[in-house]
Amino acid sequence: MNWISNYVRPRINSLFSRREVPENLWIKCPECGTMLFHRELSDNLNVCSSCDHHMAITPRERFAALFDGGIFSEISVPAPIDDPLKFKDQKRYPDRMKAARHSTGEREAMLVAEGEIGRTPIVAACQDFSFMGGSMGMYVGNAIIAAAERAVVMRRPLVLFSAAGGARMQEGILSLMQMPRTTVAVDMVKEAGLPYIVVLTHPTTGGVTASYAMLGDVHIAEPNALICFAGPRVIEQTIREKLPEGFQRAEYLLDHGMLDRVTHRKKLRDELITILRMMMGMPPAVAGDLPAPEGDALPAEITGPDIVVEPAKK
Repeated sequence: MNWISNYVRPRINSLFSRREVPENLWIKCPECGTMLFHRELSDNLNVCSSCDHHMAITPRERFAALFDGGIFSEISVPAPIDDPLKFKDQKRYPDRMKAARHSTGEREAMLVAEGEIGRTPIVAACQDFSFMGGSMGMYVGNAIIAAAERAVVMRRPLVLFSAAGGARMQEGILSLMQMPRTTVAVDMVKEAGLPYIVVLTHPTTGGVTASYAMLGDVHIAEPNALICFAGPRVIEQTIREKLPEGFQRAEYLLDHGMLDRVTHRKKLRDELITILRMMMGMPPAVAGDLPAPEGDALPAEITGPDIVVEPAKK
């Protein structure tokens, strides 16, 4: 009886029992409902292979795909005062910050880095929408100023990836003050004669759109990104009219002259390289390098004794 209960029964149960599958192996596309394997989705830069829907991507994942070899150096950002207004709604502001840092693994809603893309040195800043909706607080303002100052000192163009729900209400007027601060930082880059490129991703709204996100020399957006100040639902409730199809989406704004380009995420790196090198007066980027020849002599089959080079006829 012990042999049956200790060996046979567990073997039978292991054959017919339901195996546990991790929940994060498959991700459902919110646009078309296709189930996507997480590795396939990551290799495709978080773009659905079925409908081309652009899902959210973290700043570190974006920088890994953007910079040459995925190599970049972070730029330090001055830390602002924690909870300057002692704000509390359903939760205390420090508790919200602690939860956001735990879930994202990031310090705040913007990451600033420097490196090369296509051998073009740049400074890049990217907002993280998963960190409290990418909201613009004092840290984000300090991050853009730090990025602008680094770009001016190193004589490098500044590329900014925006993704935000607007200003951070927990910081009140201090958050709104970042709009003029970041505007001054952008002007500093332009006065130095350096390009400032903005890539608007889904969503870019509120005070971010009303400040640094729409001050670029070139504005590029990802497909179907929501770009606005007030959202379409608020506008419909205010004017009591139905808005046009695709209103405030990237393609609509491109048709009405608000954007320069709408570019697929997988083609964005090459387009940035072309635009930046052109604006910096640099030659076209080298697509691929051939290995250096070994030694000074040509191969023996070319320089052998049987080959005679006749002088050119006059």
